[in-house]
Parts: sequence; structure tokens; C-alpha cells
Amino acid sequence: MNTPILRRAAIGAIIVAIAGAGVWAATRGDTSAPAAAAQTQAATDMSGMTMSDGTVHIDPDMARSLGVTVVAAELAPLERSIRTTGVVVYDETRLTTIAPKFSGFVEKLHVNFTGQAVRRGQPLLEIYAPEMVAAQEELLGALRMREQLRESASAAVVDRAENLVDAARRRLLLQDISPAQVQEIERTRTVRRTLTLHAPFGGFVTEMMVQAGQAVDMGMPLYRLADLSAVWVEADVYEQDLRFIALGETVQVEISAWPREPFRGRVSYIYPEVQADTRTTKVRIELANPGGRIKPGMYATVSIDAPVTERAVVVPRDAVMHSGTHSMVFVEEAPGIYRVREVTVGADAGGRTQILAGLIAGERVVNRANFLLDSESRLMESMGPMPGMEH
Repeated sequence: MNTPILRRAAIGAIIVAIAGAGVWAATRGDTSAPAAAAQTQAATDMSGMTMSDGTVHIDPDMARSLGVTVVAAELAPLERSIRTTGVVVYDETRLTTIAPKFSGFVEKLHVNFTGQAVRRGQPLLEIYAPEMVAAQEELLGALRMREQLRESASAAVVDRAENLVDAARRRLLLQDISPAQVQEIERTRTVRRTLTLHAPFGGFVTEMMVQAGQAVDMGMPLYRLADLSAVWVEADVYEQDLRFIALGETVQVEISAWPREPFRGRVSYIYPEVQADTRTTKVRIELANPGGRIKPGMYATVSIDAPVTERAVVVPRDAVMHSGTHSMVFVEEAPGIYRVREVTVGADAGGRTQILAGLIAGERVVNRANFLLDSESRLMESMGPMPGMEH
């Protein structure tokens, strides 16, 4: 076997034994500790390493050969990157159902298939309705009466006639007859056989439930329209990430059809329940959709850079060692001198860990030491309770 590899393995084992013996002696107050420490020191002096008062001393050359590197703890903002998947759905606030407010018969369809694009104000269909014919005749009668009374009646009588005209006109408008149709009736003094229903906004027909010649009742759904100028993306977010997401937060959305053209959206709603089978919650993202390129049903990839805190003491994730409920770092007190210190950790994001207590910005910690990290479990086992860890 390669001799350098054996030597490195032996060094790592010695470090573990040194750290374990030193911490055990410091925490137990055992009278045999001095003798054990003396024996350990004798065994390690030749390797350029010693252990005293819970501090590991390593010759700088030895530290370099072990791959020990240190970094300074920083005071910096912390963001958590959340990447998940979602599905494009209709914006429910931009859906509408076209239903007549009167009964009648469909005589002509201007929009006659599902998926057809419509513009705001476009005619949808024409309906013959006997009650609407009567409403038009009522309006024309009120107009004739007003004209006759203007020449001979008092002002009070003329005002009452004007009120009758307004009431007849309002009845037609409340039945969704367009102002243009009402004005045409008044201008021509002619009753129209059919009246036309128009699209309230531009969009697409998502469902069509009517045919030419069909009898329709008041309130019967005829069309369902969707405005696709904006859509929703419903993303699945794991419950442990929910606390990092806020309403109004800007997110990036990628659609498979345009993989190199990210879209920007906004978190508009976080659903109130967690799915029991996936442990995720739906998060709604509003997305502008000029030109209608994004289609409901498309798959999306959502990236959220959620701010955790504006200022926090952070270290690289690899600098923190965990054992059960405790977390520790190796703090460099001087070149080649490292002390194990317990810390309290917070959020983990972007390859960095937030330190809530036990470390201040500027202190230098071991970031990479292959043998120490590989031996982490054995180190924790040999340590026993550290000062401040008793329960």
C-alpha cells in the first residue's frame, strides 16, 4: 500500500485521539489525564502535533499536508435558493361565463368553436327573445309619448315621460344589451328581431355549450372565456422552505418551450394546506403573458432566491461539524493552533451556514481538512460531553 497514504491515515487517527483525550480530560477532571496527555504528547511530537487544554497544535507544514484551510467568518446577507417545479394554469380572476339574462332561441353563432380567439366587444351570438322584443317596444312607446308631451304638457309631465324613457332604456342595458344596440333602436325607431351578446374582454373560448337553433334559458352557460394576458404558475414547495417565501417576492420561471428565456413573476398567494403525500404546499405565481405564448398546462421550473436575513455571521457549510443536537467549528487561534468551539447554527443557504451564537465576524475557522472531517464521527464519539453540553 502507498506509504504516504498510510502516514496520512495515521496522522488523522492521532488527531482524533488527541482531541478526544484532551476534551475528555478537560470535562471529566480525571487525575489520570496528565499522564495520558504526556504519553500522547510523546507519541505525537515526532509528527509535529500536540494537544493541550482542548487546543490542537499542528505544525504549519503538517497542516498544509493535511489539506487544512481556514476562512474568516463574514457578516453578510444570506439568501436561500429554492428550485422547484410547477404547472401553468388559468388566472381564475380572468375567467368568465357568458350566460343570457333572458330566455330565447339562438339564431346565429358568431363564435362557433372551442379555442377560438375573441377580442373585447366582439359579437358572440344572436338570440331571439320574445320578452326582449316587448322591452324594445316599451322603449319606443316611451319615446313617442315623450315627444308628444313636449309640445303641450307641463314641465312636470314631461319629466315623468323622460323617466319612463330612462327606465325602458335601463331595462335593456341591464339585460346585457350593448349601449350601441340601444342607441340603434332609438335612432331607427325599429324593433330588432334578435339581440347580440358580446365578449366582455379579449381571450379564448375554453368551453362552448351552445349550438345554433338551440333554446336557451335565463342563466344557462353558453361560453366560458379565458383572458390569457396573464397566467398563474402553481409551484410545489416543501414545507421546510415555506418560511423563506413571502408574498410579493419576485421569482424566476423557466418554461420548457423557451428554455433560454426566463420569465419574471411574483408570488401572489400561498395555499393554506400541505399535501399529505408529498409534504408540499402550492405557491401561486402571477406571470405576465404578452402574446399568449405561455399555455395553461405547460410545465415550469421555478427558482426563488429568498432572503433569509440582511446581516448575519456566516461560514461555509463545510466548516460546521454536527453531532446530534450540537454543532462545532475549529477556530484558528494562531497559525497551526485550533480550538474546538460549540456554536448555534441558523439557516443553511447557498452553501453557507448562519451562526447565531458562538462565533463573531472576523474569526477564522477551518474550512477544509479532509482527515478531520472524515474522522468526525469518531471524534464526537470519543469526546463525551463538552463543557456547556450537559443536559
